[in-house]
Amino acid sequence: MKLAVEGLQHPATTGYSPAACALGIALLASLHCVTRVFSRTLILNAARIIEFRIRTDLFQRLMLLDQHFYSTSRTGDILSRFSNDLTNVRMLTGFGVMSAINTVIIYTAAVSLMLRIHPWLTISAILPFPLMILVVKKISHRLFQRSLEAQEELARMTSLTEESISAVRLIKSYCREEHFQGQFGQTAGHYLHHNLRLARLRGLVIPVMAASTGAGTLVVLFMGGRLVIDGSISLGDFVAFSGYLSMLVWPTAVMGWILTLAQRGAASMSRLATILSADPGVADTSESEPLDEIRDGIEFRRLSFNYDAARILDGISFRINVGEKVGITGAVGSGKTTLIKLLPRLLPVTDGMLFIDGRDINNITLASLRRLVGYIPQEAFLFSRSIRENIAYALTDYDEAIIGEAARQAGFSDDIDKFREGLDTLVGEKGITLSGGQKQRLAIARALAIDPPLLLLDDPLSAVDAGREEEILAELGHFYANRTVLIVSQRVSAFRDCDRVIVLEKGEIAEEGPPAELLELGGLYAEMSRRQRLQEELG
Repeated sequence: MKLAVEGLQHPATTGYSPAACALGIALLASLHCVTRVFSRTLILNAARIIEFRIRTDLFQRLMLLDQHFYSTSRTGDILSRFSNDLTNVRMLTGFGVMSAINTVIIYTAAVSLMLRIHPWLTISAILPFPLMILVVKKISHRLFQRSLEAQEELARMTSLTEESISAVRLIKSYCREEHFQGQFGQTAGHYLHHNLRLARLRGLVIPVMAASTGAGTLVVLFMGGRLVIDGSISLGDFVAFSGYLSMLVWPTAVMGWILTLAQRGAASMSRLATILSADPGVADTSESEPLDEIRDGIEFRRLSFNYDAARILDGISFRINVGEKVGITGAVGSGKTTLIKLLPRLLPVTDGMLFIDGRDINNITLASLRRLVGYIPQEAFLFSRSIRENIAYALTDYDEAIIGEAARQAGFSDDIDKFREGLDTLVGEKGITLSGGQKQRLAIARALAIDPPLLLLDDPLSAVDAGREEEILAELGHFYANRTVLIVSQRVSAFRDCDRVIVLEKGEIAEEGPPAELLELGGLYAEMSRRQRLQEELG
């Protein structure tokens, strides 16, 4: 630029024609354009790859975490971290890093060239910048805190939205639309409030930087003009110096944006780190070895379990032989579900309390243990796929015969025949198109399809009517064969094929024995049977 100005002033003495200078400027502009395109492609692609790897690591970590983590975390909060927080990290590692590199290069080149023209003028022009850095440093900590607060409010709003949509039928049935609209409005208002506070703070950064740049421009106009008049620098030097200073305007303004990205990215990364650094309470150890089959049986040795400070199971001791059918019953909250969740290690088990084939369950690899278990939870969860895919969910290789037999044994074949598309019928989100009984029978078919040697049924027939229950129990009786079976239920009729029944009371074994003997004993089990018969007679 300096040579172009001087060439226009004195073309004969400088030896530079305007055409040559214009060509040089065009070539430099083309080189700058190519460099920017290449750098943007390289860095932004790298940011996408980083986002992909973090998202993959997040999902892998979520698959490893145990039930305790999910019982203390909101689904909407986790989804918010997968979407908004990851976007903030990508923006930081992409546009943020690219802009930071660009700023460093431009500042280094421009200031170096300015110093060559006139050192004192350069120092005077950039003198307001340290003041700007001090102000920005003061603001940066508050930016981080407000960014974190805004992210937390977004997570609360996402969680409320997800929960409300999932429970929309319940909300409508109780006419609570206005209540939830009010709740959402309040949560959205808090989110707006925190974002406005963040926006006001961000809005303060750019004017501070613009003011420092503007002050430098005024210094150059005043001092540089005098230097040109005094002959200390040429007009070409002044124009070039002004051009170099103008090159600093955009990088200086971008520094505020980079700072905002850095603080938002740091806040988001701290939220992501809580998941990435979370350790599962249930995991394999260096001593874990696979278990191929269950030969001898299962033994509980004074097993106890706490949910936080609450004692759920207290000193449970009994043995289950291979091929034995054991029923577990008791009042609500007596620890029935917790007991069978310990067998596939869905909950952490203390060493020395639960053994399979004489081996501590904590020394058995999770994958091999769970391959031996068919678990039917109390609340049947279905995927938004076809009936066929839900039944075959745990199978790696299957045919129609396996699916059909599993459906028949679960008493679900007649229901499938009534659907227009049969096994290809989509069940909807969480099985919304099926009744409660159909969901449970489909969940039973899914567990039976893998042909497990150990079958755990957690109150699987609670939503099934008495007539259908008899049919399913008869079919399950054939399926049990030599398999080891644990049935949790409050219906005495579910234990008709059981070798013995364990009655829990306040986390302890109150009664244990064959169903017939317990009925004759006249204790808790007999009282449960008597009440259920009265309900059936009255109902």
